[in-house]
Amino acid sequence: MRTDIFARLDREPEPPKIETPRMSRTRKALFGGTLAFYLAIVVAVLVSSSLVILDWKVMLFRPYQQWPELHPFLDYFVVLGQRGPTAVMIAAWLGWRSWRQHTLRPLLALGTALLLLNVTVGAVKLGLGRLGPHYATQIGSAELFAGGDIFPSGHTANAVVTWGILAYLATTPRARRYLSVMSAVVALGVGATTVYLGTHWLSDVLLGWAAGLLILLALPVFEPLIGRAELTVFAVRERWRARRRTTPSTPVASGGPRPAPVSHEASTPADEPSCEPIGAGHSGHTGAGLPTGTTGTVAGTGQLTHSRPHTVRSERSPGTPAGSRRPSHSRPMTGG
Repeated sequence: MRTDIFARLDREPEPPKIETPRMSRTRKALFGGTLAFYLAIVVAVLVSSSLVILDWKVMLFRPYQQWPELHPFLDYFVVLGQRGPTAVMIAAWLGWRSWRQHTLRPLLALGTALLLLNVTVGAVKLGLGRLGPHYATQIGSAELFAGGDIFPSGHTANAVVTWGILAYLATTPRARRYLSVMSAVVALGVGATTVYLGTHWLSDVLLGWAAGLLILLALPVFEPLIGRAELTVFAVRERWRARRRTTPSTPVASGGPRPAPVSHEASTPADEPSCEPIGAGHSGHTGAGLPTGTTGTVAGTGQLTHSRPHTVRSERSPGTPAGSRRPSHSRPMTGG
């Protein structure tokens, strides 16, 4: 049995039995309380309550000017809430887990959570159209329906979902506790950092935390859909593999390119003369039955004769008449 650290990089022989979270009574209570908090934040901003006054006080306090030494570090730390970099990092980790455990559930759960995040948070952002602190026009105003897209905080909600999905997909209670604490610290830190940098109101961050938590709490409702999607993907893969096994390795396409016809002229080497027999009794021929290009004597006369081989069509001399297909032969030579 391997005990080194590289043993954990091997693929498990069989898919593990992973317990799927259910919508328990505790989870339902948390979901209801978070939803009530979410709606309370929205109403408080709509009516320009004391929460909006607190937003302006924090903004005018300008935390980035109070603690400027934190600015360089927090500029990089806030990237942990950006959707693009975090989604790539988490997807890479969950992709390795999917390969190792023979299951697509981690990747499908991440995709479902990000889809819910884009739909819910994006709809509220565009619907309320709140401007950020740097673009505010009137002190004390909620800056709603002004064409902005700042409420709720997308950085905060994304940090809750992308890092919280690790705790949601944990396979042991101990790992779930540790990952829950880590994701909570990252999400709280990203939300506070956006307030420090002045890119979000405090109420934006509060609503972002609630929006991300609602998505994580509601994920068990979509587990049956995730399971059916996984079975469908595996079925398509098996059909594709079966088709590959039945397909011949070297198929011949009916409409494919055909081989070029071989030219008899090109196949005959230029240095090999083509010989054809010459019939007996033909005037000017060397003798009966002697092929062109041979030397012999004519029976009964003692005359030595030879014939010149005729050339290939491409080598025919320009003096040959167009209608003649047989080259001229030399006259018989008289033997001494």
